[in-house]
Amino acid sequence: MHVQEWLDTVPAVAVYAVVGLVIGLESLGIPLPGEIILVSAALLSSQHGGIDPLVLGACASAGAVIGDSIGYAIGRKGGRPLLAWLGRKFPKHFSEGHIATAERSFQKWGMWAVFFGRFVALLRIFAGPLAGVLRMPYWKFLIANVLGGIVWAGGTTAVIYYVGIVAESWLKRFSWLGLVLAVVIGVASMLIVKRKAAKAQPVPAGE
Repeated sequence: MHVQEWLDTVPAVAVYAVVGLVIGLESLGIPLPGEIILVSAALLSSQHGGIDPLVLGACASAGAVIGDSIGYAIGRKGGRPLLAWLGRKFPKHFSEGHIATAERSFQKWGMWAVFFGRFVALLRIFAGPLAGVLRMPYWKFLIANVLGGIVWAGGTTAVIYYVGIVAESWLKRFSWLGLVLAVVIGVASMLIVKRKAAKAQPVPAGE
């Protein structure tokens, strides 16, 4: 079933909870389609009077901030063995090349890597755990985490909501285009990161 159609069948409270939970789990380090869920819910809020976009944005922001903070704590406690374990469990997302690319970004940009990583589909799952593994000072991580979470989650909700209001009649017939656009953006950003990760993949000894 279409994500938006499914969200339309559940109460508003459940929509808030699903959005906050999925984004929180994604931010914690579990590969989930947080951006797709958020875009679909925001678009639905522009057509459904029972879903408040302010509450939706707040739940999405809270999920992003809390999830990243839990991921940071897990990364700080688990250290590099955690990254190795994640690499075995999710090789497509936590390969050595991906981790090397993300680690270079953190070393070069610090807090800004956490902030801007929120806007890149694949990097969202790295920010919290990797910041903990690299032992970034928590106050720096928290500032970047809160600002990034609010700007990304709140901004995405606001943009999609107002687009839906302005073009409501059009979107009722072609609402799937908003989802398709989100998927295209997500896939494009993932391909860019994968290309960088492939270049960063360590060359085995003897080659």
